[in-house]
Amino acid sequence: MIRAIALLIFIALAPVALAQSAFDQMAWDETVAAARKEGKVVLLAPPEPTARKLLPELFHKRYGINLEYISGRSSATAERLRAERSAGIYSADVVIAGIQTMSKRFYQDKMLAPLKPLLVLPEVIDGSNWKNGKLWFVDPEQQFVLRLFNTVTPVLTINTDKVKPDEMRSSRDLINPKWKGKIAFMDPTVSGTGSNHAAQLDMLFGDDFMKALLIAQKPAITRDRHQLTDWVVRGTYPISFGAEAGEIDRLQRQGFPLRAVYELSDMPGYLSGGDQLAVLDHAPHPNATKVFANWIATKEGSDAYGHAFSMVPARADTDADLPREAIPRPGVNYFDPYDWNFTVTTKEQLRKRINGLMQE
Repeated sequence: MIRAIALLIFIALAPVALAQSAFDQMAWDETVAAARKEGKVVLLAPPEPTARKLLPELFHKRYGINLEYISGRSSATAERLRAERSAGIYSADVVIAGIQTMSKRFYQDKMLAPLKPLLVLPEVIDGSNWKNGKLWFVDPEQQFVLRLFNTVTPVLTINTDKVKPDEMRSSRDLINPKWKGKIAFMDPTVSGTGSNHAAQLDMLFGDDFMKALLIAQKPAITRDRHQLTDWVVRGTYPISFGAEAGEIDRLQRQGFPLRAVYELSDMPGYLSGGDQLAVLDHAPHPNATKVFANWIATKEGSDAYGHAFSMVPARADTDADLPREAIPRPGVNYFDPYDWNFTVTTKEQLRKRINGLMQE
């Protein structure tokens, strides 16, 4: 019996031991030293004040390397990089962006270098540290784009001074004439949060439902998530698709009359893959790029980014202190608009169809 137990323990720990034994500490130390000589790593990432402050502080504290965090909308960033590259300019090292821009711009325009060979830290490459049992590469080659987060996103948010929770139980409640002019939506005609919500609704309930919701109910449409969040907080539009989950959670804890609705009786929650990680080819700081790419995939890096953006890490050893509803439950068939194949095929077709419905 004792020998059998010892064998099982050996089998369980063997992958960890293999990863650690294969790690070349001397080579890693040399990479870190070379990265310090390079002086910095340039990261292109979404605008978020907490992340812009926290990530450079933690990364420098860990490795003594400066992190230049350049924030902006990923689609605009991709266009700027395209223009720079046509002039032979390569100014950035690492990009963190949503799946739409990552797949349709950075990947499709061949701006990326393979990321997988750069990942060497045992904490990063050990499959037992990831909920999927391995690093979650999403691109067809399983080399370029790494998904670091997997969060259940609220179906909608309500202001409970205006809408009682029992008034919003199923999809049919959304098209109740009582809520005409009381709903706000991120623009479903452009790529992003709004089209993700619209795609799920259309796939579940069809065109007639979408016409009732997006036309007959006369929702407010915006491309500004801060405005959308402000509307539901103030009760201007007390039913909101796409309000900032982290901000809603913070305000709810402070006593604001808000509730994030993570599922309806006929509509499961949907997953957000958050921002994906990739490295750019011709990186001007290749050693610092390697160090940062490994660090952001560690528990410390994933925790920091997840905390700033209210995202649940795909790592198995942390959930970034988020509401339990935001953590995916085993066995639930969530809608995942961050799936690579869905993004590059079905999603765009749905977005165009919804755009057509709204023009009728």
